[in-house]
Amino acid sequence: MAQIVLGIGTSHTPMLNAPASDWGRFIELDRLRPHRDKAGMPMSYAQLEKLAPADLPAQLTPEVFARKLQQALAHMERLVAVVRNARLDTLIVVGDDQKELYHDDNMPSILLYRGATIRNVPMHPRPNSPEWSRNASSRYYERETPRDYACDAALANHLLTDLLEQGFDLATADHIVEGHGEGHAFGFVHNRLLAGQGIPVVPFFLNTYFPPNQPTPGRCYKLGQAIRAAVERLPGDKRVGVLASGGLSHFTVDEDLDGRVIRALQAKDAAALAALPREQLESGSSEIRNWICMAGAVEHLALRTIDYIPAYRTPAGTGTGLCFADWS
Repeated sequence: MAQIVLGIGTSHTPMLNAPASDWGRFIELDRLRPHRDKAGMPMSYAQLEKLAPADLPAQLTPEVFARKLQQALAHMERLVAVVRNARLDTLIVVGDDQKELYHDDNMPSILLYRGATIRNVPMHPRPNSPEWSRNASSRYYERETPRDYACDAALANHLLTDLLEQGFDLATADHIVEGHGEGHAFGFVHNRLLAGQGIPVVPFFLNTYFPPNQPTPGRCYKLGQAIRAAVERLPGDKRVGVLASGGLSHFTVDEDLDGRVIRALQAKDAAALAALPREQLESGSSEIRNWICMAGAVEHLALRTIDYIPAYRTPAGTGTGLCFADWS
């Protein structure tokens, strides 16, 4: 039978695409965007700054930025090698779409992509964004010309049929509208983690970000379990990986929330993951749902490595809780 033999979790923040010297410049964006505090309540940047701990400035020096980015890039290089050494036939990628392809006129809670290929296109012009930000965002996408990446349509169609039998009513897509391409959660995997490895993917889109139809943490975990059961009912000896793209907490870094997630992953505590407060899984922190789904799919595997870096970037405590993990 086919088997899931590898699990991967990785952050995909543009902080990983930018030099350390640009980390402090994210304040230009963070001052303008809406935020939430650690309890999930809406907050402005100015309000968050008033709540920030007194020792936070020590985390915001050029030396700390450089050290944390170096650590993060080393973890990413390790994951590239882990994927290469796993000899995968297919990689299931669980990510979210932030109105890059799907919008309020049609916002699926869970969408399975079943096309033969998925296109990545150069980033659309963003004339109102600062150049340093455009440079960081562009690394999710092709530089000059669109590229079609291979997908495992046969596995995707098998998963669709099997998951329907298991009670998951999925939206599906078999192509992307002309002129558009995969979003950052999937482009990060192709351009940074697979790094030229020609592994076909099966993209799962979870609506982590946008109320009111975000899947609950418990539903995400059960989806992961159902994906594993479906894979194991596929004839043959296909080696399959499952990757969660995104997270952990952001834009407000919440080390307590991230620690709760990490401890649950280490303990294989499905109940703890399902019980994560939904009000804390909003904005960027909502991408923790992708990790929950992946955890359900790899609960039979051993957690080999998990590394966490609280990457603060502004005096308001915004940034990303960077996390990199693998199961085999």
